[in-house]
Amino acid sequence: MKDIVFCSNNCFVLYSAAVQAKNSENKESVPSLPQSPMKERPPKAFHQYSNNISTLDVHCLPQLQEKVSPPSSPPIMFPPAFEAAKVEAKPDELKVTVKLKPRLKAIHSSLDDCRPPSKKWKGMKWKKWSIQIMVPKGSFKPPCEEEIDEFLQKLGTALKPDPVPKDYRKCCFCHEEGDGLTDGPARLLNLDLDLWVHLNCALWSTEVYETQAGALINVELALRRGLQMKCMFCHKMGATSGCHRLRCTNIYHFTCAIKAQCMFFKDKTMLCPMHKPKGTHEQELSYFAVFRRVYVQRDEVRQIASIVQRGERDHTFRVGSLIFHAVGQLLPQQMQAFHSSKALFPVGYEASRLYWSMRYANRRCRYLCSIEEKDGLPLFVIKVVEQGHEDLVLTDTTPK
Repeated sequence: MKDIVFCSNNCFVLYSAAVQAKNSENKESVPSLPQSPMKERPPKAFHQYSNNISTLDVHCLPQLQEKVSPPSSPPIMFPPAFEAAKVEAKPDELKVTVKLKPRLKAIHSSLDDCRPPSKKWKGMKWKKWSIQIMVPKGSFKPPCEEEIDEFLQKLGTALKPDPVPKDYRKCCFCHEEGDGLTDGPARLLNLDLDLWVHLNCALWSTEVYETQAGALINVELALRRGLQMKCMFCHKMGATSGCHRLRCTNIYHFTCAIKAQCMFFKDKTMLCPMHKPKGTHEQELSYFAVFRRVYVQRDEVRQIASIVQRGERDHTFRVGSLIFHAVGQLLPQQMQAFHSSKALFPVGYEASRLYWSMRYANRRCRYLCSIEEKDGLPLFVIKVVEQGHEDLVLTDTTPK
């Protein structure tokens, strides 16, 4: 056959008969491929591309027929993760045993993927408590207070404390017992030994005034004047609050002035019902509560001296933490040995004190202190009085 030469883009292609014969031999050695439905292509030949750079050998590969992919196989079903799956093989097949490890739960956070599963709680974390109240049908009569008190007494329990003992202290101005209302006579203040006065009864007396520190001055002077004055409302003695209208002689107790509808003013003045202005007044005082610190100013030295001079007493006198019982006495021949540079030691002195027990850490007991005479010198005696034990007597020649 003749050689045919084609020229395209400076490339020369040579088809020779010898090359075709060589390719035909190679065809016989290669297994035959299925015939494609496409048109027949020219026989295979050796292609040689010649250019100014290099020479390349290119083989033309036959085009294979497109194969249709087989249908996808169904998914393989694995047994549960916590059990070992055993696959039994057929007689002609190989027997395989597959063990699957439990797989950790997927967590969205990438940091926690490697953490081991938390341990399960083996105890009881919480209990749920429910109450069912059965209400009987029909009329139900609630128990009265007396029945409840009787029931509590049978059980030996109590919901309220014992009643407070009655306060028998009496105001020496208005003669009413116990503390008064906050918006009224108010609390009782001590004036003297077993003498008490309501705060507002003393404060609204004509002679009494209050210092910046809260001390009430001239309370005793008002008391002495009140013993001779009669109240216009109750006609009893002890009235100290008078009308501030000139030449008005009406005088009242503080509590009686409130009942008689007298008018009180912020400058500590009062007008009786006959002289008070009609209607309301901008300076009128309608609230009498006193929450500041108020006390009666008195001479304590003179008060103690008067108590000692009274002799026999029917009241208990307390000085600090000591309960005073008797002051004792000193004879002229005892003055030399029964005193020091700071104190006197009268024979017969007696006082008691409630203090911590020497036997128990959380209890108190009574210590009775007295002074006696022994060989012309003072003897100090302390008697320990404690419930459940015999009295313990301690003596020494010095008070320490």
